[in-house]
Amino acid sequence: MDESITSWEAAVRLGVFFGVFAVMAVWEVLAPRRPPGQSKPARWLNNISLVVLNTVILRFVFPAAAVGVADHAIHQQWGLFNQLDAPFLVATLVSVVILDGVIYLQHVMVHAVPVFWRLHRVHHADLDFDVTTGSRFHPIEILLSMLIKFAAILLLGPPLLAVVIFEVLLNAMAMFNHSNVRLPLSVDRILRLFIVTPDMHRVHHSHLAHETNSNFGFNLSVWDHLFGTYRAQPQDGHLKMTIGIDTFRDARHCVKLPGLLLMPFIGGVTDYAINRRRWDADEKS
Repeated sequence: MDESITSWEAAVRLGVFFGVFAVMAVWEVLAPRRPPGQSKPARWLNNISLVVLNTVILRFVFPAAAVGVADHAIHQQWGLFNQLDAPFLVATLVSVVILDGVIYLQHVMVHAVPVFWRLHRVHHADLDFDVTTGSRFHPIEILLSMLIKFAAILLLGPPLLAVVIFEVLLNAMAMFNHSNVRLPLSVDRILRLFIVTPDMHRVHHSHLAHETNSNFGFNLSVWDHLFGTYRAQPQDGHLKMTIGIDTFRDARHCVKLPGLLLMPFIGGVTDYAINRRRWDADEKS
């Protein structure tokens, strides 16, 4: 494995995570977009506990992670860019964009396939929306997401640097666009032409199914515009909109860690899964 990458990859990822988390947490206190609707200490304790659990599981199951798979693909000459004589910067930039597109498609998939929605609703059932929501995922979904990344990397054959940049951007942007921060509307309007802003992604966390099934992007906003899943604003407005999903409003399931881990195995799959939507009702709303 390229020592020049792996010697600093873990430290950079960890440093960026804590740095962005701290900045967004302070920003939420100084300039919140919405007043908190739930007890922050209880939510943060359980959301962060889930993040720690996921990190431990990932390190145990996939110790080499995405960078290790990319390195293996390079040595085996697997994947598109390991067969092309493309300039390094071009291969790196294109790889980051393509990997971001894969995450967009994965996000649509976990909304479309009922069994995957069972996992993903742990993320959507958060009763509030802040920086910790961006990392709140069920462990099985985290493992599934990593397997999808592995497959994409093996097919694409990206440079190691591209994988590091992608992973750092994905984590940083997930915290940014899930944060309860206030941006000037003029700035938000410009930024969302290129990246997913908090106001843009908050729509995706509305309790209304037709809004939940929009704005799937995590980093680049181009995918929602390109595939017609973009929705500019929530119909109830950002201050009055209800965060979460209607099928899970009890703190035992939505806040406490045991409930989060059991959520995929509780209850049925409702209209939030795309292929269960009542299209006529959506069109009238």
